[in-house]
Amino acid sequence: MVVGVDAELIGLAQAYLERRGAGGVDGPDSIAATPRWSLDWDEAYCRRVADHFERAPLFACDSTLSGWYDRFKQENLQQYQLVLDAGITVEPWRGPGQPYRGSAELRAAVRNSGVLQVYLTSSGHGTEPAPQEHPMLAPSGVEAGGVPFTHNDVFRAVHDIFGHVMFGHDFSPRGEFRAAFAHLRLYPAVVHPVLFTEHLAQICWFFFGPHAGEGRYPPQKVVRLPESLLDSFRGLFRFDGQGHFNKVW
Repeated sequence: MVVGVDAELIGLAQAYLERRGAGGVDGPDSIAATPRWSLDWDEAYCRRVADHFERAPLFACDSTLSGWYDRFKQENLQQYQLVLDAGITVEPWRGPGQPYRGSAELRAAVRNSGVLQVYLTSSGHGTEPAPQEHPMLAPSGVEAGGVPFTHNDVFRAVHDIFGHVMFGHDFSPRGEFRAAFAHLRLYPAVVHPVLFTEHLAQICWFFFGPHAGEGRYPPQKVVRLPESLLDSFRGLFRFDGQGHFNKVW
C-alpha cells in the first residue's frame, strides 16, 4: 500500500522542478499551490479548440516539432521514474474495456494497492490509423509486466498520476482541464505545444467536436496548433482571485 501517495507525489514533483531550476517553493509557482488556481470555464473556447483540431492535417511535422516531441518523450521518461520512486508499480491492463470506471476508482486503486494499470495504446489509439511516423508510437525502452511500452503508454501512465491522482482531478471536461494545468507545470515551456496537441486538443475534440457524445477516440495528429490557443488556455486560470496567469513556466 502506498501511504500518503498524494503528498509524496507533490513532494517529488516539486523537487523535480527545483532540480531543473523551475517552480518556486512557495507561492503561485509551487506545485502545492495548484489547487489555489481557479478555472474560468469556457465552452466556446473548447469548441474553438475542437474545430482547429478537426481541421488540422493528420501529419504536419517539421524538424522543429520533431525536436519538441523528442524533448517531450525525454520528460515523460523522467516523470515515469518519479512514479516508480513514489513506490507505484505500473502494469499493463490486460482485461476487457478500460481499467477504471472513473477517476475515483483510479485514485482509490493506486492509493490502496500501489499499482497503476495502463490501458495500452495497442488497445485503443484514435479513430483512424495514426501516421506510421507518429513519435508517440515509437518504443520507449520501458517494459512493464513483460510488455514493451510505446512512448504514448508512458505518457498515459504519467498523466494519470500527475494529472489525476496527485490532486484528485476527475475525467470530466473541467477535470481534464485542471489535470492538464497541473501536469503542464512539470514540463519546460518548449514542449507545451506538444502536450496541448496530445491532450488538451484531443479532450476538446472528444467532448465538443463533431462526434461529441459518441465515445470515439480523436484522430492522432502530429501537428502544431496555433499558439494563441495555448495562451488562451493559460488565461483561463486565476490564482486566488489575483489575476490570470500570463507567464510561461
